[in-house]
Parts: sequence; C-alpha cells; structure tokens
Amino acid sequence: MENWSERLESSSEILRRQAVRVPLPDVEAERSFHQNMMRIAAAGDRKSELLDDPDVPLTDVYEDELAEMRRSFEHRLQHVAGENYYDIATAYLEGDRDDWVGALAAYYLECYYRLQERYTVDEQIFFLVILRYPNCFTVNLSFLTGDFGPEGVRYESTKHVEADLDEQDKQQLYGDCQRSQHEAAKYLREKTDCIREAVPDPDTTPFEQRRYGGFVHITGRNGATFNEILESLSPDPDRFNGEPSTPGLVDEGPEAKRAKQEFLTDAKVEL
Repeated sequence: MENWSERLESSSEILRRQAVRVPLPDVEAERSFHQNMMRIAAAGDRKSELLDDPDVPLTDVYEDELAEMRRSFEHRLQHVAGENYYDIATAYLEGDRDDWVGALAAYYLECYYRLQERYTVDEQIFFLVILRYPNCFTVNLSFLTGDFGPEGVRYESTKHVEADLDEQDKQQLYGDCQRSQHEAAKYLREKTDCIREAVPDPDTTPFEQRRYGGFVHITGRNGATFNEILESLSPDPDRFNGEPSTPGLVDEGPEAKRAKQEFLTDAKVEL
C-alpha cells in the first residue's frame, strides 16, 4: 500500500468528483442493497451508544467507526476485483486496462487508503452521499478540506486538547466534553432513521414508494472538535437516462454538489 499514493498522484483526476453507479436489476439486488444500508444505519446506532457511554473515550469511538468503514471497503474491493484488487486498480490507473472492474477497484482502493490515514489526519472532511434511483444506486465518497456550516452537531474530545490545565480546569473540560458527546449521541439517534427511510425493505414496501431516496453523511475533525451531519437527500429524477448494464463510474451528480454548498463553506475536493 505504501506506493499507492505515488501511483495515484499522477492519475488522481480519474477519480476526482466521481461516484460509483450500481444497477438494481431485480428484487434480489434491492434486498442486498437494503441489507447493506441497514448495516450502515446499525453502525450509526452503535456510534450513538458509544458516544453516550462516559466510560468509552472518544478516540475509541472514532477508531471503531473507521475500522468498520475500512472493513466495508475491503469487502467491496474483494467482491468487485477479488484478492488481486491492488494489481487490478494499479493497472487501471496506469492505462493497462479500461473496464468497470478496474475503475471500481481504483475508486474503492483510494477510499480505503485514505481511510487508513484518516485517524491521524486533521482538518479533512469525509463526505458520503448514497442515492437510490428506480433502476440503480450511486455511492459518492469524497475527501474534502473546508469548514462546516451551522448544521449538524459538534462535540469535543479531551484526548485531543493540547493544553496544560490544572485539575479544576481538567474536570470542567471533561464535563463539557461529556455534555457535547451526549448531544451528539442524541443527534445520531434521531438521524439514523433517515438511512432506513431512504432504502426501505423491498419485500414490504411498494415499488412506487421506494423508487427514490438518499442521504448525506459528513464528518470531520479540527483539533479537539468533531463535526457530524446526517441528513436526507433527494435524488434528481432527471439525472440518468436508460438502465445501466454494469457498475461503473459516473459524475458525482448535482445532488452531491448541492449538499457541499448547503452544508460546507470553502469546500475543496481532494478526492
């Protein structure tokens, strides 16, 4: 993995402002998509529980979330390209192959690589948009720099405060951080249902009620302050024409662009 950033640097425009589009040709594919989204919702529930536990340091909450994300992307890589996903992604970036398997392997591997770094990288915003259309869904993952707007929730971590405090100030800081994490836990408990509503169960929901849905999840850290936004997002019904035959990369879409403008300021895309 150590040479991946060097390989990508000369070819980063291949992946910039792109999303993955995956066909939904039948109910079985919809079931698989629904199950994956329920796992994401359950991970949000778990994060809210950990944030609300005063015995769990925020660093552990953060690492637990990142570990789950890394496992998810590694699973996607192996599902798309098999055990040789690194060689396949590299061949795509070097122009030795030009197929959807190589494209998705490169996209997912870059996401995986950046998630490996994310725990130690400050001031980087993780931006995820998942949208459901009648015959497909899209996954847009971006890593940005910029600032958060007033929406969402902010919470503090004592582990990330770099200051020499006396005992009284330490106790005050601890109490303030615990209160902010409690508010963040409450926010997530109230918001994870937007994931479930975006992708309802195809076995119990009529097709007309599940044709469109989506959400945006944005997280980031600036020093000791963590930011989080989780909101519903409406797909553009005119975005696509026709049915996709295979997965592939597409433009990030107007929905993601609007979300960046609505929820962030001075956002610049790294990937």
